Amino acid sequence: MAELATIARPYAEALFDVAKTGDLSQWSDFVNELAAFAAQPELLSVAGNPKIGRDQLYTLILSLSKSPLAASEPRAQNFLRAILDNHRLDVLSQVAEQFDALKNAQEGAADVIIDSAFPLDGQPLAELVATLERKFGRKLKPHVNVDPSLIGGVKVTVGDEVLDTSVRARLAQMQVALAA
Repeated sequence: MAELATIARPYAEALFDVAKTGDLSQWSDFVNELAAFAAQPELLSVAGNPKIGRDQLYTLILSLSKSPLAASEPRAQNFLRAILDNHRLDVLSQVAEQFDALKNAQEGAADVIIDSAFPLDGQPLAELVATLERKFGRKLKPHVNVDPSLIGGVKVTVGDEVLDTSVRARLAQMQVALAA
């Protein structure tokens, strides 16, 4: 995947430079929507069909898009054309990921992945995020996954930092201590 990340970097940086002059959230939504389209096997099948021209594919994607940028922003349309002209649908997920990382860095924020044994939302989630923001010293955007194998507790991932307070992790620590 390092190769896709390398290919995606100039696209993400160029799009970010354009997006800085407008609403970063709108641009983020736009690039994430394109990445979601590019992940669909049906669209990839259409894109790989030699009977379908780039203009037809461009028109199809724009017609599917719900983003206001797709309809009214020439720079967003140019970005999509560049992706299609260079046959780079496969890197859109990496472009979106790198764009969001640049956006987070600009905003002094980070994405946090919270794996929980049970569904976590509302007040408990807000309290956990507030505690994590104090610990990590930045604004966090939570993404919660339910993983019953944790038994209890949470596993938190911010970038390359992992904080695992799950029951499963504690049992593993106890097993190591008892085996020693």
